[in-house]
Amino acid sequence: MKRNLSLYIHIPFCKQKCNYCDFLSFDDVLYAKQLQYMDALRTELRLYLPYADRYVVKSVFIGGGTPSTMDESLIEALLSQVRSVFRLDRFCEITIEANPGTLKYTDLLAYQSYGINRLSIGLQSADDELLGMLGRIHNFDQFVAGFTSARRAGFKNINVDVMSGIPGQDMHSYVDTLTRVMEYRPEHISAYSLQVEEGTKLAQDENLMGMLPEEETDRRMYAMTKKILRTNGYERYEFSNYCQPGFECRHNIVYWTGGEYIGIGLGAASLFKGERFSNLRNLEDYLELMGEVAGLMTPDVDALQLYDAAVEKLRTDNTAMYIDRRMEEFMFLGLRMIRGVSRTEFKERFNKEMFDIYGPVINKYVDDGFLRLEEDRVALTDAGIDVSNVILSDFILDR
Repeated sequence: MKRNLSLYIHIPFCKQKCNYCDFLSFDDVLYAKQLQYMDALRTELRLYLPYADRYVVKSVFIGGGTPSTMDESLIEALLSQVRSVFRLDRFCEITIEANPGTLKYTDLLAYQSYGINRLSIGLQSADDELLGMLGRIHNFDQFVAGFTSARRAGFKNINVDVMSGIPGQDMHSYVDTLTRVMEYRPEHISAYSLQVEEGTKLAQDENLMGMLPEEETDRRMYAMTKKILRTNGYERYEFSNYCQPGFECRHNIVYWTGGEYIGIGLGAASLFKGERFSNLRNLEDYLELMGEVAGLMTPDVDALQLYDAAVEKLRTDNTAMYIDRRMEEFMFLGLRMIRGVSRTEFKERFNKEMFDIYGPVINKYVDDGFLRLEEDRVALTDAGIDVSNVILSDFILDR
C-alpha cells in the first residue's frame, strides 16, 4: 500500500524583501540565475525517483519568497516534473503563494490549467499606510483586484494572510482589516501576530520598533480574531488558522500531525524516511551541487546510490529522529491543532501509551484548566493557548 507524502517547493525570489521578513529569500538575483534555480529544482525532484513508487502525493505547496513573481511557464515546467516523478492523488491540494502586487489574470488562468487549485494571498493589512511600514509592494486596491481576478479565473479555495502587531496598528485598524477581508469570503484566513526577528530591517529601525503595539493590545487583537471570524462562519482549527467548513489547509496539517513530507529547494525542510533534515542555504552552493547531479543523471548510474550521495551533500542536518524526539514533536506540534492529539494514534505510532509517557504533565495542566480531555483526544483550552509556549515546552522529554 502506498504511503501518503507531501511536497514543499521553495522559490526564494521576491520583487522586494519586506521589512519584517527573515525567510530565506532574495530581491536582487538576476533572471538568468533564477532560471538556473528552476532547473535545479527539477533536478532535485528527480533524485527522489527511487522512492516515488512507494508514495502518493496528497499535497504540493509552492512557497517562498514570492512564487508569483516567476513566469507562469516556469511554474508549468516545475509541476510537469513533479508529475513525471510522483503520482499525485486525484484530489491533491496544490497551493501557490502570491503577493497581490504580482497577480495577473492571465497567470491565474494558467495556474488553473496546471492543476493549481489553492491560492494563498499575502495581504497582511487593509491599511495602505501600514503596508508601507511593512515594506509591502502592494496596496489594498491591488489585493481586491487580484482576489477578484482569482475568482474569475476559477479559484474556489483561497487563503488570505492578515497580520496583527504591526507598527502603528491599533485595534480599530486591525478589526477593519478583518471586516474588509471577510467581505470577499475567502475560504481560509491565516491570522498571524508579527514576530520581530533579529537582523531584519524592522528590528534595525528604532522608529518603527517604537511604534509596535503594546503586548496587551496585541493579545486583545488575537482574542478579537477568533470572536469576529467565528461570528462570520470561520472556525479556528489551529492557533493562527481559520476556515470555512471543509477548507482546512491539508498541507499544513501534515506538518502539525507528523506526516511525511519532502522539501525541494534552497533551505527547504523535510521529514522523510524517519529523518528530519534541511537543504543547503547558500544559493551558489545549491546551484553548483544540482549542476553536478544533473551531469551524473545517466541511464547507467545507480539512481539509489546517486540519491544517497547527493542528498547527503545537500543536507545541513541529517540527524535521525529517535523515538523520544518523534514523541515530543507529535505532542507539541499536534497540540497546535484545536482538536489536539489522539491517544490511539500515539499508541499506533510509538507502541506506547501517551499517559505512560506524559501522564504527569497532562494531569497537571488538566487540573490547571489549560488542557482538556475529550474521549480519545488531549487538547489545549483557550486559556492554554494563551500560555502555550510554556505548556508545550513541558512536553520535551528529559534525556
